[in-house]
Amino acid sequence: MPRKEPDPIDLLVGRNIRILRMKQGMSQETLANALSLTFQQVQKYEKGTNRVGSGRLHKIAGILKVSIATLFEGADAKADSARSSLDLLADPHALRVVQAMSEITDSRMRRSIVDLVEQIAAGAALGGVKPRSEDGIG
Repeated sequence: MPRKEPDPIDLLVGRNIRILRMKQGMSQETLANALSLTFQQVQKYEKGTNRVGSGRLHKIAGILKVSIATLFEGADAKADSARSSLDLLADPHALRVVQAMSEITDSRMRRSIVDLVEQIAAGAALGGVKPRSEDGIG
């Protein structure tokens, strides 16, 4: 029997849970403990592998101090670009960049950083920048 793909709404809710959890600096284990679950179950929710029941959604929203509607944010998005931007925030590195940028008050400095990142991205797109591995080798 072929494996069933996760429902797009389950993926969206899971992504939003991950973004909001990471934004607060909360680990999967901390959220899991607050829900009396294993961190593996939280991982399954965040990946959209397992659906989050309504009662548990209510608890998660309370723990993360957001409305339940916030967990469904982006469900009505028509453009794929809006979704891909939010998906990027689920990446811990991207979230760190956004958080660091929010601390920079000098608009010229912020613009310089954006220019630098765009130049790096353009170089990578042309094959000019080799991505580093997670361990710093290569």
